[in-house]
Amino acid sequence: MTTLLSVVVPVLNEERRLPATLVGLAYALRGFSRRTEIVVVDNGSTDRSAEIVRAHRAGPVPIRIIDCAERGKGAAVRAGVLATDSAFVGFCDADLATNMDALTPTLDCLYGGVNVVVGSRAHPMSDVRARHSMVRQVGAWAFRRAVGSLVPNVGDTQCGFKFFDRDTAERIFLPLRTTGFAFDVELLARARRSGAVIAELPVRWTDVPGSTFSPMRDGYRSFAALREIRELLDREARVPVRRVITADAAIAEVA
Repeated sequence: MTTLLSVVVPVLNEERRLPATLVGLAYALRGFSRRTEIVVVDNGSTDRSAEIVRAHRAGPVPIRIIDCAERGKGAAVRAGVLATDSAFVGFCDADLATNMDALTPTLDCLYGGVNVVVGSRAHPMSDVRARHSMVRQVGAWAFRRAVGSLVPNVGDTQCGFKFFDRDTAERIFLPLRTTGFAFDVELLARARRSGAVIAELPVRWTDVPGSTFSPMRDGYRSFAALREIRELLDREARVPVRRVITADAAIAEVA
């Protein structure tokens, strides 16, 4: 049976959250008439995360786990997405900060011709309950300003809820090179450059304690990654496109 939707969950030492996450995701997916699946990507956990996934009781929504030795959220999500063959695929964070009631309108958008659906805390209709420190709030504001030229007209590039049609997913995940927290920026920049239709979706989002993101350590790396993403995409844009013609056309030109 063809899978309609795959939800990828990157995991690094999430043994405390995983049981509730798997139950919550399976509950959100259970109502779809076609097959769905959950793909957990273990990104080098040293706790019981992988054991918990493998021991989880099978239900109507299959759950499988794959390993990703390359560290980084971007690397884990890429590995998970490319390990699927569903019509639609996306990812969410293990803390389920974004309420999964957004899945139904997400699929409606994808069925309607949208190529990329982005959960957006910046959407005026979103319900956001955040407890971030002032340092993190200022850093997030500065990051959004810096991202603007790479991904114009997208208010929130970093919400951990994004879904894609199959063709778009393969087109932008295969060449993905950013392995850290800024990988979303490269994804969306590639989607923009490919002409993909991107829609921001309002979400219910609650800040959940226990994030592995460090404003000082990972914030600095994310800003450095923006420069690398810009340089990478600029280099790719300068590579000449080789003209490909059919054999018949080549013979006609010679003649």
